[in-house]
Amino acid sequence: MASLGSDPQLPSISGRLARALLGWAGLWGLAVGAAVWLAAVSEVDELLDEGLMSSATLMATLALPADAAQGEGEEAAFAGRSPENFAWQLVSADGRLLLRSQLAPPTPWHRTPAAGFSNQDRWRLYGLALPGAQGQGRPGAEPGPARGGRMLYTAQTRAERGEARADVALSAALAAVAMGLLGQLWLRARVRAELRPLQALSARLDALDLDTQATVRLGPPQRRELVPVHHAVDDLMARLALRLGNERAFSAHAAHALRTPLAGIDAQLALALRDAPPPLATRLQRVREAAGRLQGVVAALLGMFRAGTALDRVPVDLGALLARLPAAGLQVAWQDAEAASQRSGARPPLQADADLLAAALANLLDNSLRHGARAVQVTQPAAQTLRLQDDGPGVPEAERARLQRALDEEAYEGTTGLGLMLADRVARAHGGRVRLPAGGPGFVVELSLAPAPPAALAPSSGPTWADTPPQP
Repeated sequence: MASLGSDPQLPSISGRLARALLGWAGLWGLAVGAAVWLAAVSEVDELLDEGLMSSATLMATLALPADAAQGEGEEAAFAGRSPENFAWQLVSADGRLLLRSQLAPPTPWHRTPAAGFSNQDRWRLYGLALPGAQGQGRPGAEPGPARGGRMLYTAQTRAERGEARADVALSAALAAVAMGLLGQLWLRARVRAELRPLQALSARLDALDLDTQATVRLGPPQRRELVPVHHAVDDLMARLALRLGNERAFSAHAAHALRTPLAGIDAQLALALRDAPPPLATRLQRVREAAGRLQGVVAALLGMFRAGTALDRVPVDLGALLARLPAAGLQVAWQDAEAASQRSGARPPLQADADLLAAALANLLDNSLRHGARAVQVTQPAAQTLRLQDDGPGVPEAERARLQRALDEEAYEGTTGLGLMLADRVARAHGGRVRLPAGGPGFVVELSLAPAPPAALAPSSGPTWADTPPQP
């Protein structure tokens, strides 16, 4: 079966799912980040406001003297360091600034008492009313106004609050995006794992061979969803195997039925040629050549439908085999390249099924003759490799590439003739390939056959079509 391969122009299931998961992870992260931002703005504001309120209460209880005097009416800056971006003021009831932190402005935030939360310029404020003193003030001091109604203001810069909100929201958003990406990676790995049975199914389909397997089955499915696919493919393969078997049996029987009468026709034509006058002898010779080509076609059909069965590999004497092939009108020259360069002897003989090889070579020689060649040079450039090069016109490079592609993909119908198709089938039956090398004059065909395992080598069981000498 030809390799299923992959088309880069087709969309990929795993790629589409991966992109969809990535998009959803991004959208999910943005949505969660927006939700967290909205929640963080409210929650952080509440927490910071609670912090201002707690700071004001704590300062009123522990830090500020209950009898902070107004003195000569001049405010005093608190000498200690206060936290950055945090400030406070102590303001009298009549709006005079009594005490302040280093970061607090030198003017009161509010001229009139303002309890609770408020915004002032770049500050977020909380005002806390302090209780008045119960006495008249310090001993010996001049009577003065009551000290009740003082206000303690604690403040935080609004920029600091914005940064706090942004930090919280950004951290939450980053966490959400990170979780989304991790989820995407995990889901992508899961998708790949779940698509692996489809890849295994593709590999099984690619490994199926109707030519060599009597019963073609995919085996048990790996996922419940693949059960109907397996059943459908198994049923299709069973029907194809049955149909191929019927066609193979019919063709083999037809070829056998034609072979005997064709041999008789050839024998009768040979006898008629002996007694025929010259004008008639020429016509009878043409008829005999046509009958010989028909015998080659029949042998090719036999070989083609034997290509899927067990091979009868034997050491083949290529010189003797080529001498027996019907090639009237074509000069066939056999040269063992190894024997020509070394006196010690030729390279090991080709190990092949003699009948199949003879059928393939006969049809290749007939191809050369029909396309205008007068001579064919046959060499063995390497072990288990045969090279045929004729002196015909050859084919253009584009046509040669098209023929090679058809052989590689086993797309014979409407592309290659019987000769190339049979040669490729025979080569594939031997575990090899047919190649059409570029360059050189004429048309070149190379048959590469895989070496035979030792157990496959056996002496020939008897005379074969390749052993039959040509008729006189």
